[in-house]
Amino acid sequence: RNGVKVQSILTGGHQERMKRGGTTNVPAIVGFAKAFEIAEKELEQNFKYVSSLRDHFIDRVLNEVPFVKLNGPRQNRLPANADFSFEFIEGESILFSLDLAGICVSSGSACSSGSLEPSHVLLSLGLPEELAHGSIRFSFGKHNTMEEVDAAVNALRELAAIE
Repeated sequence: RNGVKVQSILTGGHQERMKRGGTTNVPAIVGFAKAFEIAEKELEQNFKYVSSLRDHFIDRVLNEVPFVKLNGPRQNRLPANADFSFEFIEGESILFSLDLAGICVSSGSACSSGSLEPSHVLLSLGLPEELAHGSIRFSFGKHNTMEEVDAAVNALRELAAIE
């Protein structure tokens, strides 16, 4: 807002209008532009590959793991995301068990990670609180393999059988 004096935490030279110390990191800017160019070229290929991992994972979980519900629509979802609710198993228990198996997952909502509260998004979609507490979010990337996806399903199947 005009008239508000903002005091600089760092002072800089004239090349940065006295607002920032140092000089603009041109190599990092060029590197970022090149990374963006590469990512854009590979976007469709990566989208298809990651979607195939996700779809395989969803199919296997729904067919092999008891008392599970896919949260969200089967189609029209992010390529890297699969979110499930598990009946009779607390989400934190699943999270810790999978972590011990070397599988990284998240419970709750991404915007409130670290909280023990169930995802407000799942609750607003009408999911009962006990199911929302048993939700786990799985994410996939271009560096994941089908073998890793299968290992995650196998670990889930074993966990569900024990509980």
